[in-house]
Amino acid sequence: MQNGTDRERLERLAALVRYYILVSTTAAGSGHPTSSLSAADLMTGLVFGGAFSYDVARPAAPDNDRLIFSKGHASPLLYALWAAAGAVTEEELLTLRRFGSRLEGHPTLAFPYTEAATGSLGQGLPIGVGMALNARRIEGLPYRTWVLLGDSEMAEGSQWEALQLAAHEKLDNLIAVLDVNRLGQRGETMYGRDTAAYERRVSAFGWETIVVDGHDLGQILPAYERALAAQGRPTMVIAATVKGKGVSFVEDRDGWHGKALSREQLERALAELGPVDRTLRGAPRKPPGVAPPRREAAPVPPPAYPPDVAVATRRAYGNALARLFPAIPDMVVLDGEVGNSTYAEVFAAAHPERFFEMYIAEQNMAGAALGLALRGRVPFASTFAAFWSRAADQIRMTPSSGGNVKFCGSHAGVSIGEDGSSQMGLEDIALFRAIHGSVVLYPADAMSTERLVEEAARHRGVVYLRTTRAATPLLYGPGEVFPIGGSKVLRAGPSDAVTLVAAGITLHEALAAHAALGREGIAVRVIDLYSVKPLDEATLAAAASETRAIVTVEDHVPEGGIGEAVRMALSGSPTPVVSLAVREMPRSGTPAELLEHQGISAAAIVRTVKGLVAGH
Repeated sequence: MQNGTDRERLERLAALVRYYILVSTTAAGSGHPTSSLSAADLMTGLVFGGAFSYDVARPAAPDNDRLIFSKGHASPLLYALWAAAGAVTEEELLTLRRFGSRLEGHPTLAFPYTEAATGSLGQGLPIGVGMALNARRIEGLPYRTWVLLGDSEMAEGSQWEALQLAAHEKLDNLIAVLDVNRLGQRGETMYGRDTAAYERRVSAFGWETIVVDGHDLGQILPAYERALAAQGRPTMVIAATVKGKGVSFVEDRDGWHGKALSREQLERALAELGPVDRTLRGAPRKPPGVAPPRREAAPVPPPAYPPDVAVATRRAYGNALARLFPAIPDMVVLDGEVGNSTYAEVFAAAHPERFFEMYIAEQNMAGAALGLALRGRVPFASTFAAFWSRAADQIRMTPSSGGNVKFCGSHAGVSIGEDGSSQMGLEDIALFRAIHGSVVLYPADAMSTERLVEEAARHRGVVYLRTTRAATPLLYGPGEVFPIGGSKVLRAGPSDAVTLVAAGITLHEALAAHAALGREGIAVRVIDLYSVKPLDEATLAAAASETRAIVTVEDHVPEGGIGEAVRMALSGSPTPVVSLAVREMPRSGTPAELLEHQGISAAAIVRTVKGLVAGH
């Protein structure tokens, strides 16, 4: 417990933090000072009151506590805290929100004390779950993960997904601090300042709950001590606060969200704040200096499949993960309770200590995967391709944190058959192609799947691997390589009239069409576009110059898919690009019936090519 002198020092530090919040946002002319002021006492008490363990000089130290501002619009508070710790100068604080500044409008990793890019609300707690899982189940480190939450974001379903999983995993190293300041962007939040409502709900999910006055250090500091002592379940400190606390003319008033004070208003606010010791500095408690265990990579055998046995690429995905783990000891695998369909269960059986069952909660799974990645793991997260759309925002934000996350979507396209449209991933390529810096891979057989899982693991950044439900014959031997950005020309000749570009299940349809057309004297080229992003533009350009037309064939909607990607790559070529894709509302049926119904079967490809040839 802090003594009276320490308590007074913390109050002076809180005043300094408020000063920094106010002057930096007024200098920027924008920002969220009132949202920052409400949590100033909570965060000052945490960082400088003895509960938080962190080496300021070594932000990358593996045993530092982690502090995630899920309430990312309170970034002026985050920067002010580290200024009070001596890690940011007053001069830099005045660059808040300017182009080129490390101090962006919402936290990003440009600022070295940011754990994850936040600001899209509802994401910090799932990320915290991943970091806490890493400490507990993988590295055995003593660090705790602290997450500052806003009351508005407690309406997000992702929060409750994270609450469930954290309690299920008994993550007593995860502590959330909920800033209940009553006001959101446009008025009162769902429960206002009714902390009892939050306590009932959060405790019902299996969390320890502690309700405090968020401006009384005499309550805040003991609450943190109690949270540190919790065993067997995570803790949430639920704090009643006042938005804009410390500035009388904005306190608890609607209409001030996201607004900076004018110069004149700033002078008035600073006068209310009173004298501030701008030389005062605080320091978190130092961590114990514990290092994680070293992991040594071991060689693994190459993939091996009987040449005459059809294997689903989704099964090869699971096989590849299990085979590769000794060579990639930082690998972890997460799955959304469909491991017997994605075949993540193969990895789970072989390496259960590195497998995380995330249940039907894709937003939390994507967030936790990012949290694991930010602590140095190489996460592979899998579910049906259709269901990744639920986590589109988490996926979108992953590159903002530099997240090295691999996503796998199985059961892609109408070729899954009788399950019907709800289970068919038809927009997933478009989703992942649109992600900044992403790689999109779409293997057609077991061997290419194995090799592309290897490529995904070696690549740093977001990778999406699309797998197929149906078993498909082998096309490649164990010696083939599949570099990201490459393709394979499987059929080619000097008299090719048309080039067929396909991937995954439709590659097999294109090969069948090649055989059928050949029997009628029509030569076509066939390209396996296994790397959808980035594309092998050189091979596509050569095909465009050497054949009369390009026909793309994909088990995906035309918007954002392979056809659009190829058309973009060949935008400077006069060679026409014809796109065969899923254009009708899908329905139940056999895979063969559905491929034909959508015009992406071998027979449909033959009809299209004949029409193009006849038109020349």
